[in-house]
Amino acid sequence: MRTVPSRTKHTAALAGVLLACLLGGPGTGTASAADGPCYSPPSKPGAISHVNYSGMKSMLFCYGPMTVRPGQNTIGVDTKYLMPKVPGWITRFDPDLIYADPKKGTKGVPHVDVIHLHHAIWSGMGDDYPRWSGGEEKSILQLPKGFGWLNDPTKPIELTHMIHNQIPTTEKVYLTWRIDFVPATSPDAAKIKRVQTLWLDVTGFKLNGFSALRGTGSAGKFTFPDQATPDALAQRGDQNRFIADRDMTLVEAVGHLHPGGLTAELKVLRGAASRTIFTSSAKYWEPAGAVSWDVALTATPANWRVKVKSGDVLVPSATYDVSKSSWYESMGVIPVFANYGDSTPGKDPFLRRLVSTTGKITHGHLAENNHHGGNAFTGATVATALPNGQVSDGSTVPISDFIYSLGDFSNSGAALNPPTVTAGGSFTFRNDDVTGDPTTDYAYHTITACANPCNRATGISYPRADGPVEFDSGQLGSGPIGATVAAQRRTWAIPNDLPTGTYSYFCRVHPYMRGAFRVVPR
Repeated sequence: MRTVPSRTKHTAALAGVLLACLLGGPGTGTASAADGPCYSPPSKPGAISHVNYSGMKSMLFCYGPMTVRPGQNTIGVDTKYLMPKVPGWITRFDPDLIYADPKKGTKGVPHVDVIHLHHAIWSGMGDDYPRWSGGEEKSILQLPKGFGWLNDPTKPIELTHMIHNQIPTTEKVYLTWRIDFVPATSPDAAKIKRVQTLWLDVTGFKLNGFSALRGTGSAGKFTFPDQATPDALAQRGDQNRFIADRDMTLVEAVGHLHPGGLTAELKVLRGAASRTIFTSSAKYWEPAGAVSWDVALTATPANWRVKVKSGDVLVPSATYDVSKSSWYESMGVIPVFANYGDSTPGKDPFLRRLVSTTGKITHGHLAENNHHGGNAFTGATVATALPNGQVSDGSTVPISDFIYSLGDFSNSGAALNPPTVTAGGSFTFRNDDVTGDPTTDYAYHTITACANPCNRATGISYPRADGPVEFDSGQLGSGPIGATVAAQRRTWAIPNDLPTGTYSYFCRVHPYMRGAFRVVPR
């Protein structure tokens, strides 16, 4: 496992005040240099080309610095005016996450196995749906020529962010975004048509997503909602569908998936007829395959135009690779950018089968994804070789200071013998890094099955949920509904029907945390 700093328990509330700075400068098609406390993140390699306009400016915006507490995995919301202060059009959006200290990470960008941009969502300026979003794929949203998001300098932006600290240290980071901006005074501004974002989520805005378990679906792939169980669908309702209330032309779309995700597909329904109009595909550089964040998603080609009529229904779906691992709290989101009205040319997918359903990635491989993990350690603990530990049926095993108090083998120190129960018995894990106070709870932990010996170096693709028997506790902890993915409980009991054997596990929230327990014959 990756060596981590001291595990001293941190329960202090979020320190400091969130500050924001607007940074900008001249230039056409290139990111400007920061001249404040924030600095420009490195340009993404292989980035999709800029679309140029007369008078266009590239501008950098920074939100922060934010103090990210040890192990936190919570959602913050703030309302700021962090956009150009004059009317005009935003035609490109490029999100990123950087350390406050540019000497950390890779040119200031945190390694994804250390600080993780789970998501950020920018809402407001009169739009009904979120305007922009960014996940760890850090997709660049580049609108085709002649389209833009209207910038209204009188209205604020609400920023929702979920930044995940996977290690028990305090860090300071900025959330950044670079935009291309065409002021209303530009001769080209009058030629730009407004787009608005349609937010299509396969779960209907459910924060905890869906599970794609190994062995479900068919041929090693699972598609949600198509192959979900009735119980899973009942929890989601029918909110994952968007019914057009007017005629519109779709001009761009791009998917958002978690590790394991293969495609996000968009269909349009008209009566009993159905057409696939775009498939956003995941391009992985990860050597182990579709199991990490070392990925980019495809966006629609520049000439993609789809006519949608009032009453048509847009339906997203997401497909995951379940041949290697199980995936919990997975997502499938497709932001679609639409021009309302009928003045924009486009193709009716039910009249002409000429809609391009494939696209190209918005950027190349990102250097912050280079630590894949999985390398062997000399003298690493092998839980199956340890003697039985002491625990009785019905006992409680605390998790404290980022340590599974019994059976832990997270670090290079002495391993703790696996807690042991007889077949048919059970014991309970309790997360003592949370207290039930939503103002201080942030260190949520899971007990998630991984294949023995589960003792190699932590990275973006190791460990993963590939145990011979599936089990997962959910994220043990509580917090405001809608502001966490917590299970709203501190405890989890191991299944009492496990076959005899040694079971290794890890924490999905803090993957360097590892442990094992054992079931022995009666």
